[in-house]
Amino acid sequence: MIILNGIIHPMDGPVIPRGYVAFSGKTITAVGAMEDLKLGEEPVLDARGGHVFPGMIDAHCHLGLLGDSLGFEGDDVNEASDPCTPHLRALDGVNPLDRCFAEARAGGITTVLTSPGSANPISGQILALKTNGRWVDEMVVKEPAAMKFALGENPKSVYNDRKETPVTRMATAALIREELAKALEYRDKQDKVNQDPDADLPDFDARMEALVPVLRGEVPAHFHAHRADDIATAVRISREFGLKYTIVHGTEGYQIADLLAQQEVAVITGPCLTDRSKPELVGQTLENPALLSKAGVLVAICTDHPETPIQYLPLCAAMAVRGGMDPEEALAAITCNPARIAGIDHRVGTLTPGKDADLVVTAGHPFDWNGRIQAVFLEGKQI
Repeated sequence: MIILNGIIHPMDGPVIPRGYVAFSGKTITAVGAMEDLKLGEEPVLDARGGHVFPGMIDAHCHLGLLGDSLGFEGDDVNEASDPCTPHLRALDGVNPLDRCFAEARAGGITTVLTSPGSANPISGQILALKTNGRWVDEMVVKEPAAMKFALGENPKSVYNDRKETPVTRMATAALIREELAKALEYRDKQDKVNQDPDADLPDFDARMEALVPVLRGEVPAHFHAHRADDIATAVRISREFGLKYTIVHGTEGYQIADLLAQQEVAVITGPCLTDRSKPELVGQTLENPALLSKAGVLVAICTDHPETPIQYLPLCAAMAVRGGMDPEEALAAITCNPARIAGIDHRVGTLTPGKDADLVVTAGHPFDWNGRIQAVFLEGKQI
């Protein structure tokens, strides 16, 4: 299959004003300018001067974990019966037949990171998956993609209502440290067995088993944090335990953008199309992604679906452009940047030969609200 006569946004190189993308089976085979194309017998799709870019990636949402138009019965995001649940797997809660998956596909979103919620200081394991399928195990791109931690008002308010700990930011951080310290001890006992076969393995603990890969740097930590001081706490804890980490939301990130750039902290911003529903969102501004990006921070943009319906991911990026972000940087924030943050950039995020044939064809610029999606391909299949 060849998509030709398009404005190609490869995301790993400059925009090609008039070019093509070729793919075979599930894989991209070639990208280039039209003058370099030699047509054979392959089927073609004429983009007619429209835009062609990688399938979009939502770096943080709860797709499939919060059933559309359902209440408690469809809510599998927050296991608010225990503040630390690292052993929970989003994989076990996702309903791939939720109609919001179809809305994601129709909107050009081909990959998502869907996450347990932020009621708990440690909420569980995030899943990266494609948006097309009926059997979630066959949709997995990476599992676990990250471990979800949460700071700020969410754990405070949930457990205050239950009259249990944590009810302060101090207690939230202390619980996270306590669990990570236990996991360090558990890891050291495991390592001792590798050095001394006569040593005793620690008693199996599912929570610790889930946290040890985080301590080893094999699974990154995603910290829900809005306020600048909560972001600082996430950085502090991550440095104490040597974690690979990303800030999720980062609503006040622009206030410390230079410091985040110095620490080489990536930030998944959003959602932007919401009200200031709680005090820690008082600093919310559309300029946040632009200010972070200009400071040198690696930025992704998310919907936090269903906070903002997932099909409006490109609109969220367009609002970042309204806030001063360069359009190609904003497109990167919903394609190659989230792929890089998630550690799945070997498969998705750019139109690179060898990667998955996930592509979107639009009649106008992807941020033009009057432009229409002409076609969406996921692993080479037009969906």
